[in-house]
Amino acid sequence: MRVVIALGGNALLHRGEALSAENQLANIRRAAEQIARVAASNELVVTHGNGPQVGLLALQAAAYTPVEAYPLDVLGAETEGMIGYLLEQELANRLPASRRVATLLTRVEVDPADPAFERPSKPIGPVYTQAQAEQIGAARHWTVAPDGIGYRRVVASPQPLRVLGLDPIQWLLERGAVVIAAGGGGIPVARSGSGDELHGVEAVIDKDLCSAVLARQLQADCLVIATDVPAVYADWGKPTQRALGRVTPTELTQHTFSTGSMGPKVAAACAFVSATGRRAVIGSLDRIEAMLARDAGTEICLDAQA
Repeated sequence: MRVVIALGGNALLHRGEALSAENQLANIRRAAEQIARVAASNELVVTHGNGPQVGLLALQAAAYTPVEAYPLDVLGAETEGMIGYLLEQELANRLPASRRVATLLTRVEVDPADPAFERPSKPIGPVYTQAQAEQIGAARHWTVAPDGIGYRRVVASPQPLRVLGLDPIQWLLERGAVVIAAGGGGIPVARSGSGDELHGVEAVIDKDLCSAVLARQLQADCLVIATDVPAVYADWGKPTQRALGRVTPTELTQHTFSTGSMGPKVAAACAFVSATGRRAVIGSLDRIEAMLARDAGTEICLDAQA
């Protein structure tokens, strides 16, 4: 079975945790234990979020005033290398020496006219209190918005059109490698006016939406979105809150989900299922194996009774 596993940025660095290398490595090791077992019997592509990490790099870049801060596409490439290296090493430590692991920097094309550039919505960086967010936002000319119980910086998040460089990913999968690709939603690039050349753009692509595009292009059998909650919940935060089990994309449209957290995950899963007729699962990073076995998480499929 060909599986795409999308690891959430907040699953790899829990809310409230310090943005330290030690914390990230500890969470990546926890994820690698399960992913290695999944890789034993499946073709596997791993994607990952980078919201906390790219936000930290943006803060560090802004603190060094002798030069202009690096653009988000460059910072995204840096996080692909950093997180990809940690995942690759921890997976390689747990897989047989004959099973290769490869990390690829992945460009993802977006439309330069996407209206998302006028409406920043993708949260990156640390979680602040409202007072902290307003102070930092004013000082750095950032847009901030609610995210969970706090506030975070938000940046443009255009829709991914296509993952570029698909042939190397296919080539590696056909030779038994575990591939880590499209980290952080990939490096956002757009075509010039003539359409002949590509250039980086100041944005962060949603990792889940990009993972759904990648899974569709690769004709994956299943898309797993691993996050920091055990399932998709209807009426989140209300007395009527309840976890959803097996549902269809149509049933999910009857509920409202936060655009800063569960909304993109649900949209990505529904897009993949609707386009391919295959299944997607959303749930906890700790239950990836159980999600594939249909014993955990929220499964999205065309026939909820099957």
